[in-house]
Amino acid sequence: MEAVAHSLCRIWLLFLLFWLGQGRQMVPPGFVESSCRSRIFWMKLNKLFLQGKFFQLEIYDPYAGPILLDEKLASHCGYVLSEDVWGNPVFRASVLGCHVANEADELFTLTVNIKVSSFSSMRAAVTYTYPMYCSYPSWASREIVCEENYMEVSVKTDVPAVSNDYTVAWMSALPETQNVAYQQWQLMFVSPSGRKRVTVSDAVKLGYSFNNTLSRVYLRAPYHSNESDTSVVNGVNMNMVTSTSMYRQRWLLLLIDTTVSCPVDGISFTDTMLTWTTPRVIPTLVVQESTFLSKNIVMGVDDQVIVNPEDKNYLLEHNETHIRITIPIGAEGGKLKSSISGGVYGVIYSIDLFLEHTWTDAGWQTTKYTVIKSITTPFMPQMPTVINNTVPEERLFNVAFGHFLPDVSLVAIAIGNVPFTPREAQYHEFKVYETLFSNRTKRFILEVSFDDPYVLKEYVNRNETKYTLLVNYTLSVGPEMTLYYHSAEVECVIADIELPEAVGSCDEENLYLTLPTFGLHQYWELYLGNTLLNRHIALTNGYLAAINSTHLILQIPLFAVGVIYEEVSFQKIKARFDVALRKVRTMETLQMFSISCSFNSSEFIICHPDGTVMISAQMKTVPGIDMSKTKLRDSSCKPREYNEAHAFFKFHVTTCGTSARFEGDHIIYENEISYEKETLPGQSIPTITRDPDYRLTILCYYQAKETLVLGAFVSDPVTSPPGTMGPISNTAAHRRVRQALNVVSRVSKGVCALFGGSVLSYQHTTWQHLQRTVQLKHREEGPSRSPFSQSPGLRTCWTSTDCCSRSKMTHGN
Repeated sequence: MEAVAHSLCRIWLLFLLFWLGQGRQMVPPGFVESSCRSRIFWMKLNKLFLQGKFFQLEIYDPYAGPILLDEKLASHCGYVLSEDVWGNPVFRASVLGCHVANEADELFTLTVNIKVSSFSSMRAAVTYTYPMYCSYPSWASREIVCEENYMEVSVKTDVPAVSNDYTVAWMSALPETQNVAYQQWQLMFVSPSGRKRVTVSDAVKLGYSFNNTLSRVYLRAPYHSNESDTSVVNGVNMNMVTSTSMYRQRWLLLLIDTTVSCPVDGISFTDTMLTWTTPRVIPTLVVQESTFLSKNIVMGVDDQVIVNPEDKNYLLEHNETHIRITIPIGAEGGKLKSSISGGVYGVIYSIDLFLEHTWTDAGWQTTKYTVIKSITTPFMPQMPTVINNTVPEERLFNVAFGHFLPDVSLVAIAIGNVPFTPREAQYHEFKVYETLFSNRTKRFILEVSFDDPYVLKEYVNRNETKYTLLVNYTLSVGPEMTLYYHSAEVECVIADIELPEAVGSCDEENLYLTLPTFGLHQYWELYLGNTLLNRHIALTNGYLAAINSTHLILQIPLFAVGVIYEEVSFQKIKARFDVALRKVRTMETLQMFSISCSFNSSEFIICHPDGTVMISAQMKTVPGIDMSKTKLRDSSCKPREYNEAHAFFKFHVTTCGTSARFEGDHIIYENEISYEKETLPGQSIPTITRDPDYRLTILCYYQAKETLVLGAFVSDPVTSPPGTMGPISNTAAHRRVRQALNVVSRVSKGVCALFGGSVLSYQHTTWQHLQRTVQLKHREEGPSRSPFSQSPGLRTCWTSTDCCSRSKMTHGN
C-alpha cells in the first residue's frame, strides 16, 4: 500500500507540473482547506479571498478534461456545493463520485479547478488547480450516505448471502431474474405504482447513478424521484428508494439489495433550542429487526467529530426508537446571523451537523449510516432594547442600544430629528461607541449632554426640568447590509430649577417686592389674584418697577389697587400685598409672596363691598373744632376714635342715617360728617359763635352688575393745599370754592385701591373686572361737576416686558 501511495504522488506531481505549464497557478496559502471524513471529500474556500469576485468550480476528468460543476451534475455525481454557516464556500464529494480516481477501493483522488474572476462572465479568470486525496480502506458491508441533494448506498459484491427468508422485500425480484439481460446490470425499482425494471443507461436518464468498483456496487438517487416513496418511521418522514441491482452471467445470478432510505425532516425549534431527531431503527434497511444491534453513534459539526458533546452544551441521546441531537441556539460551532423581516430585527442560527450510526443485524452484518444535515432556524424576532444608563448628577444622557451581533454596524444616528453619521456625531461632541460582551454581542452607546441644543427641555412640577432625548438609529444588518431603523425616546427629570424667593420691604408710603427674574415669564408668571400681572394691569394699577439682569423690584403704593387692608384703625392701617407665582402652562400656584406692613395715615375713606364704610376725617378748620363732637346724620353715630385733629368713623350703609338713591347704573349711598355747634340755652335769638362750619359728605357708588363705584366728598378751604381735607372759613371775605378729585381704575377679585387720598377696598365674588370711581369734593355753593370726570394722565415706568404706572392725582377746579 505504501508503494502504491508513493506511485500516485509521483503521478499527481507530474500532472500538476503539466497544468502549471498550461497557465494554472498555485493555490494561495490559506485559500483552501480540505479533509477526508467518513468517505467524503471536504473542501472549504476562504471567503476573504473571494470578496468582490466571482468563482466557479470545475471537476477535472482525466479523460474528458474540466467539467463545470452545476446543480444537475452535483446530485448525479455525488457532489455538493454550498456555504458553511460563516459564508465560506464548501464543496463535498463522495469517494464514489463520477470523476474520482479509485485505487483498489482504498485510495481516492479528485482534482478540482477553482476559477476566480472580477467579472460575472468569468472573463480573465484565474484558475487554481487543487487535488484532493482520501484514504478509506475500512468499508462496512453496507454504507449509506444521506447528503443534502442525494442518497447513496454502496454494498460489497460478495454480500449479502442468499437468504431462505422469502419474506424479504428484495427477494420478490427472483421471479424477474429470468428476464435479466445476459452480462448486463439492470435495476428493478419497487414503488407504490408498481415495479420498474430498467437498464443502467435508462436509470441515468431518470437521474440515478449506478456503478461498481473492484469490490462494491453503489446506487446514487435524487430525493423524491418518481420511483421513490415516503414513509413515516417513528414520527420522522423518510424518503426511500427500494431497488434491487441484478447481474446475470452464465451460471451466476447476482442480486444485490440497493435500497436506501434517508430522513427528510425531524427538525424542531424552540426559542432557545433546536432538535434533530432520526429513527434509531429503519425497518426497510434492517432484515431482521430482532437481530438489530446498535454499535456506535457519533455526531459532528462541519467535518469534525465531537467526542464529548456535553463540553459544548450539545446533547446526544438515544433510546429504543430515536436518536436525538439538541443544540442550544447560539451554541459554539454554529453561527447567529442578523436579519430583517418585515422591518423587524431578528436573528437566524445555522449549524452544519452530521450523524454516524453503525449497527449490525443478521442479514447485513455491518451497516454504516451517515446523515449530513445543514440546519437553519426560522427567523427569530429580537426587539432591540434601549437602556437608559443616565446619571442625572452628571447631566449627561447615557443610552445603550442592543444587543446586536457583530454583523450589525451603525450607519447614522439622528438626534432630535437631525441626522449625523458617527463621524459627524463625534464632531458635534456626541460620544458614540461600542461595548463588546463575552458572548460576541455588542451594544451601541450614545452620550449627549442635557444642555445640548438638540435635547428637548420642559419645565415640570415645582422646580424640575424634564430633558427628552429623541434618537433615531440607522443600522446596517447582516451580510446583506439591510438597513434597519429604530427610534427611541429617553427622558430624565431632575430638580435643577430654583424657585424664586421674594423679599419684601416698606417705607412710609409704599410696599416693595423684590424677586429674581430667572425663569420669570419662561416658567412662571406673577398673578394679582386671578389676573396676570402684565403691562396693562401694571399701568392701570399705578405700580412702579425696576428691572435688571437678575432682579425685579416692584413698588406698590399703599393706596394702590391690589393692596389688602388687614386692619384699619384710627391713624393706622395694616396693609398686605399678595402676588401668586403660577406655572405658565397649567396656572398652578406654586408660591405666594406676601408683604405686610403697618402705616400711619391721617385721612382716608374705605367703602367695602359688604357695605362697611370706614373713614378717617381730618380737622383743618380755623379755629379748630372738637373732633369728638362730630357725628353722622344719625347723631348717635359718633366717632369710634378721635384726637384733636382726627375722627375715625365706621358704619354700615344701612345704618347711621345713610340714604340710598339710583343714578344711572349706580346705587349711591350717602351720609355726612358734621360738627354740632354749641348754642346758649334758653335764648330765642340767634347766638353768635366762633365755631366754624364743618360738613363732609360721603358718597359710596355701587355700580350694578358687580361693578362698585365709590365716592367721597370733602370740603377744603381755598387756602388748603391740593389733595388735603380742611375746614371752611367762617369769614365772609372767603369765597366758597368747589374742588373735585376724580380717578377711575379697574381692579379684579380681592384687590384694594386708594384714589385721591381715599382707600377703596373690594373683595369681588366673580372673575370679572370692576370699575371704581372715587370723587372727593367740597359740598359748597357753586357750579356742580360730574362725579365721573376722567383722572389725570399716567407716567409709564416699566422697563422690561411688562409695565406698571403710577397715577398723579390733581384737583380740578
